[in-house]
Amino acid sequence: MKINKCEIKIVQADITELAAEAIVNAANNQGIMGGGVAAAIKNKGGKIIEEEALKKCPINIGEAVFTTAGDLKAKYIIHAAVMGPDFKTDEIKIRNSCRNSLRIADELGVKSIVFPALGCGVGKFPLLASAKIMAQEVWRYLREEDSQLKEISFSLYDQEAYTIFDQGVIKYLEHIVYKLQNGPFPTVDAIIEIDGGIVLIQRSNPPFGWALPGGFVDYGESLEDAVVREAKEETGLDITRVKQFHIYSDPKRDPRFHTIGTIFIACAKGKPKAGDDAAALKIVQPKEAVLLDLAFDHKKILRDYLEYKERGESS
Repeated sequence: MKINKCEIKIVQADITELAAEAIVNAANNQGIMGGGVAAAIKNKGGKIIEEEALKKCPINIGEAVFTTAGDLKAKYIIHAAVMGPDFKTDEIKIRNSCRNSLRIADELGVKSIVFPALGCGVGKFPLLASAKIMAQEVWRYLREEDSQLKEISFSLYDQEAYTIFDQGVIKYLEHIVYKLQNGPFPTVDAIIEIDGGIVLIQRSNPPFGWALPGGFVDYGESLEDAVVREAKEETGLDITRVKQFHIYSDPKRDPRFHTIGTIFIACAKGKPKAGDDAAALKIVQPKEAVLLDLAFDHKKILRDYLEYKERGESS
């Protein structure tokens, strides 16, 4: 499968026989290549690999360094420190060492990298857990970084491990890409109380109509930050006393996509001005607002808001 322009693969093979530009070694932070994948790499690639690693170590657990690949087909070995001399590893160590390996691969300018099952040899970490952790880091890295990688492979030596990694990496990533990524999408809207009324914008894009200021939550952004940003972009106002009101999740609330909307009540001072994506803006009484042609489910939201106010609850 592909994420962006990078192919993700699971292969059943001896990792030392693969011709990827970079091979990841499930290493300890001292650089000693004494057992497991490390020993196999040293035995086939030569002691020069360990000698170079020792010169760059010790490093912090979770970090990674690179060396040449000796007599192997690969160009580089990336030594991912998933443990210390005690052979103990955990989720954070595997997560960090995986991400740092990807970072080094990009710094080296390679286009292909192959991972073993990090932490699962002498570290005795569960195979499925390692697979999912590494899949999550690959997904996050390729989403967040301008990576030049074209192929990321996971090499497993036996059929059982291959089957587990196929489930934990490929099928897991397919679920994210083909199901979760299709929605529902998080949105935010603001009921901005100002001058005894609330702010509405007239949408310049479909669906048309009057609406509460709001929009989609950006990747890496909190709901609170998103609603402050959207309010500023669409009304020019800096909102304060931001309080979450309610969440609306009807799959049909938005005619474009399945969205889940978090509504906030906020205050503001100043003179609002319609932003670039708003055709107009006005301040209206809530009871008048529910009589307008409102987009999405904003009529229901404002009716709920009126009931909330009539109960005497303070925002």
